Amino acid sequence: MNETSENRAARYPLLSQPHVILQGTVDHDMYVRFREQLAAAPGDGPLVVAISTLGGDPEVARLMGDELRLLRDYTGRETLFLGKVAVYSAGATFMASFPTDKRFLTRGTRIMVHERILTKTVELAGPLKSVVAGLKANLHEIEESVRIEEEGFRALVAGSDIAFEEVQKRAPSNWYIEAEEARDLGLVLDVI
Repeated sequence: MNETSENRAARYPLLSQPHVILQGTVDHDMYVRFREQLAAAPGDGPLVVAISTLGGDPEVARLMGDELRLLRDYTGRETLFLGKVAVYSAGATFMASFPTDKRFLTRGTRIMVHERILTKTVELAGPLKSVVAGLKANLHEIEESVRIEEEGFRALVAGSDIAFEEVQKRAPSNWYIEAEEARDLGLVLDVI
């Protein structure tokens, strides 16, 4: 018998009333809303965090994820992720901070994974040694950003059937993953 998403949703009643609801650009304003809603949430029991985003600042996504990791580590509290409609870019970075068996998507949701993007103009001016130092600093920034990106990709696929190398191969061209495919690949526990 083929189970419908409505039947699956009945298995997860907590997901119908998220404690923290985030939508829009992942930025410092979202972080403020995240902190306010987190503070207003009940102090015990599972915490459900829902997000719908076209992306934004990956470092803010990492910050919100780290706040939830600390909550789990220090209190043992269960945190559940619910992606709705669009979990793009920084949204996928945020999702990566949840274990795969604590991740859910609503029907029709898409995840989009891509490489970090850098737009920067480098101007060469001044004494040659300072120009070299400036170029090295820019190179180190890029190298560290690649390391952070790879850490995020590894966290995203940890516990799933997706190899890290697959993400590396597909991310440069914006990898869109439909909810059911994400479930079938073990990237999320279920689709509701």
